[in-house]
Amino acid sequence: MTPHKRDSGDKTTNTPLLQVQGVTVRFGGIVALDGVSFDIRRGEICALIGPNGAGKSTLFNCLSRLYECNAGSIVFEGQTISRLPRHRMAGIGIGRTFQNLALFRSMTVRDNVRVGCHSKHHAGMLRNAFRLPGAARIEAEAQARAESLIDFLQLGDVAERVVADLPFGTQKRVELARALASEPQLLLLDEPACGLNHEELEGLGDLIRDIRDRLGVTVLLVEHHMGLVMKISDRVVALNFGKKIAQGTPAEVRAHPEVIRAYLGADEEEGATA
Repeated sequence: MTPHKRDSGDKTTNTPLLQVQGVTVRFGGIVALDGVSFDIRRGEICALIGPNGAGKSTLFNCLSRLYECNAGSIVFEGQTISRLPRHRMAGIGIGRTFQNLALFRSMTVRDNVRVGCHSKHHAGMLRNAFRLPGAARIEAEAQARAESLIDFLQLGDVAERVVADLPFGTQKRVELARALASEPQLLLLDEPACGLNHEELEGLGDLIRDIRDRLGVTVLLVEHHMGLVMKISDRVVALNFGKKIAQGTPAEVRAHPEVIRAYLGADEEEGATA
């Protein structure tokens, strides 16, 4: 059973789903992001790459409102989100996973996913607690969506297991299910390949494409595994020292001189092209 495909709106419009416009972030005297701009179109898989310290995580934290921008703006679905409180992100259609898992480790898989279902309707838990009108309907919808996602991500055999007792790769699928439970239009994946074994990594690319194709979710991922990036991405944005150095198709970015220099260094680049 596949979860209900989200209505991603009018795909004939040229308006991007997400617009990052001149975003700058400073921590004291350190410039973590320096005027970064790029767009994400509806229905695409976009990868954000760069060496350690390039600013990828800082940008992700700005998109999920964990960090404030010192300059620039972030526009999602035509709405500037730079001043929205972070608890509103799920409600407006942005979901996220974390490199360091952020699960309720003492809860079961099913309960973790159900929490994600309620995160979109933040009044849902209050309704249930006080038996307010609509509580039964909201709970039934949350339960149905949780079951669909558990099935979609092949978590049925461990649905009643406590998350802390599960292998790391399975825990990552639980976190992914919870992020999808809020029915995001944009899913932010932070290092989805990190810590996975070879077998788990093999299926990850197909899973991300299924999320885009079957659920109608646009995907932005930060990832160091270049094989995965080049295999599944429609477009790639490359950062280095807080600045955007390239964007385009995977082939275009892989061949870009600034990207080669950032990953290999000037000496290696000269040797490779000599």
